[in-house]
Amino acid sequence: MKPTLVLVGRPNVGKSTLFNRLTRSRDAIVADIPGLTRDRHYGHGRLGLKPYLVVDTGGFEPVVKSGILHAMARQTLQAVDEADVVLFIVDGRQGLASQDKIIADQLRKTGRKIILVVNKAEGMSYSTAAAEFHELGLGTPCVVSALHGEHLGELIDFALEDYPYAEDIEAEPGQEKYPVIAIAGRPNVGKSTLINTLLGEERMIAFDQPGTTRDSIYIDFEYSQRRYTLIDTAGLRRSGKVWETVEKFSVVKTLQSIEAANVVVLVLDAQSGISEQDAHIAGFILETGRALVIAINKWDGMDDYQRDTTKREFERKLAFLNFANLHYISALYGNGVKALMPSVDAAYTAAMAHIPTPKLTRVMLAAVARQQPPRGGVSRPKLRYAHQGGENPPLIIVHGSMLDHVPQTYRRYLENTFRDVFELKGTPLRVEFRTGHNPYAGKKAPPLTEEEARRAHSRRRRNRKKYG
Repeated sequence: MKPTLVLVGRPNVGKSTLFNRLTRSRDAIVADIPGLTRDRHYGHGRLGLKPYLVVDTGGFEPVVKSGILHAMARQTLQAVDEADVVLFIVDGRQGLASQDKIIADQLRKTGRKIILVVNKAEGMSYSTAAAEFHELGLGTPCVVSALHGEHLGELIDFALEDYPYAEDIEAEPGQEKYPVIAIAGRPNVGKSTLINTLLGEERMIAFDQPGTTRDSIYIDFEYSQRRYTLIDTAGLRRSGKVWETVEKFSVVKTLQSIEAANVVVLVLDAQSGISEQDAHIAGFILETGRALVIAINKWDGMDDYQRDTTKREFERKLAFLNFANLHYISALYGNGVKALMPSVDAAYTAAMAHIPTPKLTRVMLAAVARQQPPRGGVSRPKLRYAHQGGENPPLIIVHGSMLDHVPQTYRRYLENTFRDVFELKGTPLRVEFRTGHNPYAGKKAPPLTEEEARRAHSRRRRNRKKYG
């Protein structure tokens, strides 16, 4: 097992910057705004042959007893319970704050190994930056600069001194690849609540306030003895309503998470209706070619008329998603949630399907026999054979002649045929046409030699005598 390092501290002391340094990534959003991180954020790193797991947490304010800050504090305490080593981050430029003393007292009660880290010490005398923090009674402070990467090697070496070297880093669980599932949708539709229900614990902060989730959080998850990676994403609002810089970063992270996923679970809010923004999000998912499962949430508490209205609205606005499995759920109470994961498995299997060329060609020729493509001018396009050109989404390449004249309606006809025959439920399917190249196109015949011209003339004379 990898040792777990948990980053704890009051808001805006540089925890996310240190997280990105320790994981050699840019997974955590970093900005000079207090309280930016809210949920626990896990990442993998290593120092030489020593791998470790690092956890970024939100600003710790243990004295707050209600609201989202209280929920963030609970998340931090849960992370500390999982920790092997707690890195208590303080701000070397601002000096010792009263809140640092409260956090130190709280951490001391947990019994975990605590390392005091004085951050933002670039350009300062390290002895001066650390001097007043001895008052916390947590041993000799480690003075670092997460922004510039100064003395981070010594910090991690000290944190991992009690843990052995790993003989085979590639065999670590963190290196394995599992199906990646992104949970996407508008703000406040219940994405974090759905993840908490799937995990069976309060892993994400679920708050009745739009924009609670700001970053894309990756979570390793096991269901029915199969492992996955879940991504909780920030809600996507219309671009005209995105004003804050932080929210713009959140939107970018969400779009990147959708592109990185194998399957996207699009969560819709039944009680607020199907909006145009839902259609925009669905369109982006379709453009990226991700496999899709649709979950209409908050289905509980609605009468039959409201449910019929929602179904008709979905069919009218999102009819282009007819290839995806649809579920009506209540993430809060768990109704219908169990049926999601089999649909996710089916969509993932369809997206990663490998179809032999002979089978593809036979299905294509059978489809052409049932319905030929319309003429494109004086002649009709000829479809000769098909093969698979990619996966996630499946790409089927059809070869033939005059295929640039095949209309979109016939392309959709072939897509639906391939999807039905090979049972590719839950994934977009793309058909690409390639016309064979004529090697003699645009080339002139070489001039005949004198002997060839004499023979051609003799053949013409014989043909005239024979056929008149």
